[in-house]
Amino acid sequence: MNILVVRTDKLGDFITALPAIYILKKYRPHNKIIACVAPLNKELAEACEFIDEVIIDTPQSPLLELVQKIKKHKIDASISFFSNTRIALAQFLAQIKIRIAPATKIAQIFYNRRVKQRRSRAEMAEFEYNIALIKVLFSDIKEHYQQPLLTFDDAKDIYRDFCKKHTIEKELIAFHVGFGGSSDANWTLDEYEVLIGEVVKNKKYQVLLTFGPDEEALYQEMQRRFQNTSVVLYISEDGLIHFAKLIANCKLFISTSTGTYHLASLVGCATMTFFADSLFASAARWKSVGDEKLQHHFMLPSDAKKRAEVFEQVKAALATL
Repeated sequence: MNILVVRTDKLGDFITALPAIYILKKYRPHNKIIACVAPLNKELAEACEFIDEVIIDTPQSPLLELVQKIKKHKIDASISFFSNTRIALAQFLAQIKIRIAPATKIAQIFYNRRVKQRRSRAEMAEFEYNIALIKVLFSDIKEHYQQPLLTFDDAKDIYRDFCKKHTIEKELIAFHVGFGGSSDANWTLDEYEVLIGEVVKNKKYQVLLTFGPDEEALYQEMQRRFQNTSVVLYISEDGLIHFAKLIANCKLFISTSTGTYHLASLVGCATMTFFADSLFASAARWKSVGDEKLQHHFMLPSDAKKRAEVFEQVKAALATL
């Protein structure tokens, strides 16, 4: 059976689909899993041994081009973890017999197995809603998946070489202070400077500041703030998988609820994560796919006084690491 799985949005969103895809493949290993993803997730999808083939799609690509890509794989069933009208229509035109998706908006008319999911209610986490969709295809499927979900044989070598290059002799605590607009709450750079200082002061760990390849200006600003310190700054220009291998070996990854947080949890790193104090953007919905015991969540209220209280809680937690 050839099964198409679709999640063509951002990094964190795609990672929330990986447990469902893993479970789907392990249930019947002889089935072929074809993932349709956005270009930014191509490298990650190809690194997953439970994904057999990858289709790349962008909203700008001609609809019929996507239809032809899908047809070429002779799909028996599809599961769209997130959908829009274009993606839905492409599957309909490709004449996939079984088309499963959440019953949302106008796109649902092109699916023949629609599932009512009120994800904004956060009755389950995003990845749990995705697992619920695959059970429409195989009702007796088991929900267990390995943790960490993604491992690399050479991750320790990558980390060791990085530490040697940057003269790192202590365990690393990583901070990712930026975000690509995918988070509703974060600390200011001044607040991050204080938090990073708490880790630096106790001298038990070394701090790594990570940046995406498009965050050069942010990198320069943080470099100015931490010049002549032991803090190491790193722009991830060697690809997503190289970055994943590096952070897999960090002691802790600290960030807002953005794609890199999900990536860190995916590869088994402990996380400290900041969420907006709302149900839609909460940890209840966006907790990551890793071991829950390794996830430490803080909700950031909009009220200034309450926010200050949470900030002191985070400071205290970092001071006692």
